[in-house]
Amino acid sequence: MKLFENFKLPDVETLKNTVEAIKDNLTPAEKAKESSKDKSKETAKEEVPAGCIKCPSCGNILEKKALGRLKICPKCAKLFRLNSKDRVKTIADENSFVEFDINMEAKDPLNFPDYKTKIKSVQEKTGLKDAIRTGKCTIGGYETVLAVMDSTFLMGSMGSVVGEKLTRAFEYATENRLPIIVFTCSGGARMQEGIVSLMQMAKISAACAKHSEAGLLYITVITDPTTGGVTASFAMLGDIILAEPKALIGFAGRRVIEGTIKQKLPDEFQTAEFSLDHGFVDAIVDREQLPQTLMTILKLHNCKKGGAENA
Repeated sequence: MKLFENFKLPDVETLKNTVEAIKDNLTPAEKAKESSKDKSKETAKEEVPAGCIKCPSCGNILEKKALGRLKICPKCAKLFRLNSKDRVKTIADENSFVEFDINMEAKDPLNFPDYKTKIKSVQEKTGLKDAIRTGKCTIGGYETVLAVMDSTFLMGSMGSVVGEKLTRAFEYATENRLPIIVFTCSGGARMQEGIVSLMQMAKISAACAKHSEAGLLYITVITDPTTGGVTASFAMLGDIILAEPKALIGFAGRRVIEGTIKQKLPDEFQTAEFSLDHGFVDAIVDREQLPQTLMTILKLHNCKKGGAENA
């Protein structure tokens, strides 16, 4: 400890002077880079007016209503993420969706710090109980069970509620001999629930297997992003696997993989297009074409026609 007896932390003014001295010794190119960073930070808060949104792809500032109900940039066709409510509206026949297990909520099995508070906060913000919406509906008149993950709720993370609701959806589809369509969008297993979240992978997969053994159709539609335990389980178990253009699809992150294999990965790695080229998905379907594509698949598989009860 003697080594640090006379050590004193510099005051704020000294730190400022030190930073300025470092900046003075930067090369012109480095100074320009630092200046650019400062300007971008200053303008980031000012450049997007209220009621508008900046496209992360083309950089254009657009009125939110210009994205339309499908949330597509009119300038570059960038797909913005849809919440589960909007997704159901774009896929299911009007007034045909009947939701399952609406009030199911997550517990806190590990007494994880601030987890209950965070759940309550996100519930109030999104109006959801958890990160998935399940139910039955018709698409083009064909009956199906529909499950849609929601990235606005803790990045669509898979916990006990997601696992239970999806398992029940598969069981309902099996008992009623219906196809099931699952839209995936998730950052993976929910760390706040530990092993409870990881066991959902096996639980959902088992329900999926029983549905398959009954000779019934399972379609997955992979949307951006689909990663972690969701990719490693039910997202890749569909009889037919569709994906939206440029969706991120993967298990571990790019940097983790590159650090492990000591190789640079291709720029298009973990995209829907890369997955299609390597046989992991069957087709990439534009968002506008998804309802028609799903209806055609249901028709080809002789699925039942009929109306669901009004929601």
